[in-house]
Amino acid sequence: LLHSLTHSLSLKKPLSVSRTMAKKMSCLVIFNILLLLTIQTHAHNVTRLLASHPSFSSFSHYLTQTHLADEINRRTTITVCAVDNAAMAALTSKGYTISTLKNILSLHVLLDYFGTKKLHQIRDGSALAATMFQATGAAPGTTGFVNITDLRGGKVGFGPDSGDLSAFFVKSIEEVPYNISIIQISKVLPSETASAPTPAPAEMNLTGIMSAHGCKVFAETLLTNPGASKTFQESLEGGMTVFCPGDDAMKGFLPKYKNLTAPKKEAFLDFLAVPTYYSMAMLKSNNGPMNTLATDGANKFELTVQNDGEKVTLKTRINTVKIVDTLIDEQPLAIYATDKVLLPKELFKASAVDAPAPAPAPEDGDVADSPKPAKGKGKGKKKKAAPSPDESGFGDSDSPAEGPDGEADDSTADEAGAVRIIGGAKAGLVVSLLCLFASSWLL
Repeated sequence: LLHSLTHSLSLKKPLSVSRTMAKKMSCLVIFNILLLLTIQTHAHNVTRLLASHPSFSSFSHYLTQTHLADEINRRTTITVCAVDNAAMAALTSKGYTISTLKNILSLHVLLDYFGTKKLHQIRDGSALAATMFQATGAAPGTTGFVNITDLRGGKVGFGPDSGDLSAFFVKSIEEVPYNISIIQISKVLPSETASAPTPAPAEMNLTGIMSAHGCKVFAETLLTNPGASKTFQESLEGGMTVFCPGDDAMKGFLPKYKNLTAPKKEAFLDFLAVPTYYSMAMLKSNNGPMNTLATDGANKFELTVQNDGEKVTLKTRINTVKIVDTLIDEQPLAIYATDKVLLPKELFKASAVDAPAPAPAPEDGDVADSPKPAKGKGKGKKKKAAPSPDESGFGDSDSPAEGPDGEADDSTADEAGAVRIIGGAKAGLVVSLLCLFASSWLL
């Protein structure tokens, strides 16, 4: 682009075309401004940054294993206090569970930017930095804060709040001001709170957690189904994410649930859990279809995750629900509360979408945004009554029920995903090409 501009300016043009040239230059400037506004920087990736530093491969590995890497990558101002392989070997040799390791390593992730220059220019010589461990809510008081002190002789000490400054700044590994800073400290930060034993997966009381946080009705329903309860507990060891409906939503759904056969009741409960641990950050970055505990061969029983900013929704071809609360988010278990009951298309038809009360059928045969119970006849059209839940078997996956808008919701999800893909840096690339062609044409 610059070459084209320079070449055009070097050409001798008659004075009579100066005004035309000025207009063209104005257009070019506008295009360049648009280009600068649309090109976005790529988000950082902590494990990719550490990949070129083999002496920190163990630290990087456990950032991935504990899913801390995903949490780090979604933040825009962060400092990672890394330790080398020797220090990590001393830590992992103690036999900590992956959950405890996550707590310890999360104490090494500061929720602020500290590059080399800032570390040696700390006002009053000392600063107290919040960490990702503090942000989890698992750290009582200020035990999740780290004290950073600029000591004499150019040393910078690190230690938990009210603890000894036994770790020291060694060097800067990677710095992207003021986005992410990865620095090396001499040893793992000692913390009795972070290293305290965490419950093993088998000891986690799934239904107890649900009951204590607004999903009691779903928990009681799960307890009355031995098959689903066993599947949930066995899946916990390898990681699991549960989407439980809030009490009000589940109470309104119970009459439909009771009409299901025993196998379908179990399949429905299994459908509301995914056999993989997903933190909220992972859900936001892993939009698309997901298998569930009910997925079995031809019986897809899958759901689609979509996010709009900070809001995360779950979709099937029957309905859409929103995640409204996080009950627990600790490796290997995440439980989220939803505002409505998510319905699998293998068990329900579009008319099964729960509505608080019957409403008039939409005119002219159009289907409203929120489906209403069928009245048997629409204006000018006959509508076939949808089968009851028991009538819809597990073999419906090849001919799915239509969504509320008369089309499969899956296609909507794909289109929305396509819009997101074209955004950000790719949009900048598109505009760059447009600018290049436009400048060549104008000049």
